[in-house]
This record gives sequence, C-alpha cells and structure tokens, in this order.
Amino acid sequence: MQQIQNKTLLSFMVPPSKDTLTVINPATTEVIGYVATSSESEILSYIEQSHSAQQEWAQLPAKVRAKRLQHWFQLLIENKDDLGYLMTLEQGKPLEEAKGEVVYGASFVEWFAEEAKRTYGESIPSPSGDKRFITIKQPVGVTCAITPWNFPNAMITRKAAPALAAGCSFIVKPSEHTPLSAFAIAELAYQAEIPRELLRVVVGKDPIEIGRIFTSHPLIRKLSFTGSTQVGRTLMQQSANDVKRTSMELGGNAPFIVFEDADIDAAVQGAIASKFRNAGQTCVCANRFYIHHSIYEKFATKFQQATERLTVGNGLDQGINIGPLITPSAKENILSIVEQAIAQGAEPTAPISPRPGQFLDPIILKNVTHDMDITQLEIFGPVAPLIKFDTDEELIRMANDTIYGLAAYFYSQNINRVWKISEALEYGMVGINEGVISSEVAPFGGIKQSGIGREGAKQGIDEYLELKYLCFGGLQ
Repeated sequence: MQQIQNKTLLSFMVPPSKDTLTVINPATTEVIGYVATSSESEILSYIEQSHSAQQEWAQLPAKVRAKRLQHWFQLLIENKDDLGYLMTLEQGKPLEEAKGEVVYGASFVEWFAEEAKRTYGESIPSPSGDKRFITIKQPVGVTCAITPWNFPNAMITRKAAPALAAGCSFIVKPSEHTPLSAFAIAELAYQAEIPRELLRVVVGKDPIEIGRIFTSHPLIRKLSFTGSTQVGRTLMQQSANDVKRTSMELGGNAPFIVFEDADIDAAVQGAIASKFRNAGQTCVCANRFYIHHSIYEKFATKFQQATERLTVGNGLDQGINIGPLITPSAKENILSIVEQAIAQGAEPTAPISPRPGQFLDPIILKNVTHDMDITQLEIFGPVAPLIKFDTDEELIRMANDTIYGLAAYFYSQNINRVWKISEALEYGMVGINEGVISSEVAPFGGIKQSGIGREGAKQGIDEYLELKYLCFGGLQ
C-alpha cells in the first residue's frame, strides 16, 4: 500500500477482527488488508437512510446533480494511478489494464453527468380538443446493485452513475474478492459532495443473505446485477414478490467467427484482445472460435504465434499481459474443462505447462467440434477452442446454439455477408472486424439468458426512471 499517494482512499481499511473481511492478492496470495463487514441491522439502517437521502437528492435540479457527478469524474481521473494500483493488488490484472479500467469506469460518470439534464418527457397530440397528454420521467427511488470481481471499478460506476444522475440513491455490494476498489471510488464520490447516505458500499461474509435483504426490502425499488445466469435467475425470482424492477447482465458464451475472406492478421489481433484481456475473465470475451476450414490452419498458426508473445505474471511487474486467475478453484475449474475437451478429442497446439499459484498460460485447442461439452460452457479463462465450419448456414446454427446471447464477434470483408450475419446472430452486441466493443456511449447488454436491460448510452439512465403519463382534462 506504500505506493498509494492519496491516503484518503484507504480510510475504510480497519484492523483484523471477527467482523472484517480479508482481502487477498491473487498473484502472491498475501493479505492486502481488511474491511469491515456490514451486519443485517446496519444494512437495514442504510436502506432507511438511503430512502430519506434519495428524496432530498431528487429535489435538486438536474444541473446540480450533474455538477457533482462531473466532480466525481474528475477525481476518478486524477486518482487513476492509485485506483489502478489498488485494483491490481486485489484483482490481479496488469497495472496498465487496471488503469485503463479506471478511465473506462470514469467515462460512465462523465456520460451520465451529461445525461442527467436530458431525461426528457413528451407532449402527445390529444385525440380531443379538451384534453392534453404529456409524459414525465421520475427517479425509481432506492436502488441497489450486486457487482462482480472481474471489473471492480467499471461494474459499479456504470450502475451508480445513471442511478445518481436520475435522482435515485444507490447501495452496492461488491464482490468479497475485490471490495477495495468499491470503497475507494465511493470515498472519491463523497469528496465530490455526493452524500454518504446516498451512495453506500456494503460487504458481508454471506453474500446470499445480503442478496435476500436487497430483494425483500420494500423500500428498494430496483436491483441491478452482474454475474452468473444461475444467480441472476435466483435474484429475479426473489425480486418477483415485490415486483421490483431488475436489470441483469449475466453469463456469456461469445462466438468469435473468422470467414475465409477476413483479414487474418486483423482477426488474430482482435482474438488476442477479446480472449486474453483480464486473463479471459470477462463476460464478453471470445469463448468459441469458429474458423472457416479453408483458413483454419493459417489462423491457428498465427494465433499460436501471437499468444507465445504474451507474458504471464504478477500484474504489478513490467511487461505483463496476463495476470493471475482470481482463485485457485477458478484455475482448477478451467483445467478440468480443458482435460475434458482433450478426452473428447481436442488437441492443444502446445504442451500445457503447469505454473505455480493462480497463473495459467494461454491454451489453444484444435480439432474441437461443436458437439463437445466445452462449446456450451463459459470458460472464464485463457482457453481458446478452435472449431471448423464450412458454410454460413452451418456457422449461424452453431453460433446461436447456446442459451446465452451477450456478445459475438466476426471478421469478414464481404459487405453482404456482414449485414446478413449481423442480423442472424442472436446476441445483444456484435463486434464486426473488432475485438473490443464496450463503450459508455453504446448500450451494453444481452438477450436470451444473458440478461435483460441495458447499461451505458442514453438507454442506461432509463433503467432508473419511471415513465408517468399525465392527462389534463376539462380544458376549453
């Protein structure tokens, strides 16, 4: 922690006790520090305080809320180095990648600061002369979120920023693996004059219990969740009792498709960016690689050569491209998926060398067929299974053969094919000749069992607003 320049970012750190959560560095397995857990009574109190604070916040002019969010954005950027260092310590991703996430996360705060002033209603032409119809938008109220460990900064800001911009209050439970980033960015929000009662971070040793409180409390009007489809289903079921609004960004099984007319070098670079960013621990990363049979060997060779130039290690070290996996069990799970695929006939393009700790070298598997189990699993690690295809029709069938529908990628220079495949892929987001697609100005979200709702873009703030219709009658 000695490299943290702004010591106020660490004000939440506490001595160890039975009521603290231990934070571990996944690269070294060393203890980084401790944060206080929130009891059920404390969380219930926070919800009550949040309700009162939200009513006051909603009364502020949108311009005032926007200025405070802009200040928060500026503080996030000014503290980029400290926040990135803190993230690498607790999450493991390479330091430059972590700093990039801080900037990406801050971009949502800047975007929604601007959108706070644009929550427009409408005037609707009336069918009769004595009536006038209009709509207005109002904040949902108290909102909450449960966020994952893989993007501990951006997954919070892209939910908190639209909530606050809309006039809502916001309570977030970050992952138990990565609470430091959450508390640090909240501290900067408080420095930007966003009331502490309005933006709360809570952690506990029993995340299921916190989820139960969030989904059952009558004052909480909306839940946003990023995580697995299985957990998302449970939260939606629990939220149904109060008919809470939910937005869900769930699992993914992204196909990465390379057609015979693609720029192969560009496709390889896109594949590297999509597959190995954050050690493959992203919901939108390429999960299945469908390569046209006529270029399969050429792509596989170039892809293997490119992965050999990647360096695995502690994210704080210079020149590291791939950091550790988040837990030992995550590594074990990925290796078991690979072993199963090999048992079913897949062939690694290079020997799989065991590494100590939670590190794993990139693994490329050839001779994978679509009927293997690996094609239906979200790998969440640096493993790339390569599958041959012959026709566009066969490709579309295989690419859509999954319960998920978050992101998809394909490379082609044929404009007719580009349009046809873009329409046929059953995914909420499609990257065309591009391996990195996330942006604060574009709607992020999936279809099928990858979730409901959108984050970012102009649609993101609507998730935190209620639409009210006003009918004026008796007009002469």
